Amino acid sequence: MRHKMIPCLALLLLTACNPETAMNQERAAAEADVAQGGRGLAKLNPSPRKAYELVLRLKDAPGDFAVVEGVAQYDVTNEDQCGHIEPATGTAARITSQEPVELRKVADGEYRGTVYLDRMLDEDYYGRGVCKWEFSGAGAMLKATGAEGETRFLSFIEAAPFVKGETETRHYPRADYPRVNEIPDYGASGQEDPTKFRPELQNALFSATLEAGEVRQ
Repeated sequence: MRHKMIPCLALLLLTACNPETAMNQERAAAEADVAQGGRGLAKLNPSPRKAYELVLRLKDAPGDFAVVEGVAQYDVTNEDQCGHIEPATGTAARITSQEPVELRKVADGEYRGTVYLDRMLDEDYYGRGVCKWEFSGAGAMLKATGAEGETRFLSFIEAAPFVKGETETRHYPRADYPRVNEIPDYGASGQEDPTKFRPELQNALFSATLEAGEVRQ
């Protein structure tokens, strides 16, 4: 006498029929993603409204940049109430998200893109309360051609000066373009104050300036 087929095809797939098991698996995958810098279960706001134009200006650039990528960073402000609790420590895991911002070249050395302060959706993702997201800043990454090992020129402006329309300028040695042979894939964060560099480098720098302005609806 044949046994009846167990729902969900077979015993090996039984866990797929259990909503609680499926939810736990989804959360485990989300937690792993968060640990790698992803946003886990968090969702994007389908109708963001608080738009700002991000402007990147380069001065005395040593050459062309084929890769110009923007990013907006968002952080949960109440992870103690909404975030996943790490079993080993009993503390809430920090939840952050870096969302890409398309930067369009509008002139030589000038790029523009749109950043939304309300890009993330406040929602109860972990069954412990609504996660409150907050915009924490925007940045840019430049590479000469995009080839492996090239220097990554990095800049970032915090949320407060961003919203106020202030600027953030970083200075970099021109000699670090297109790569630093001794340090492949070097992440150059530059200096705000050009006098921080050695005297022989101070006349051989280029700069990247970030600023923003609110987009009126």
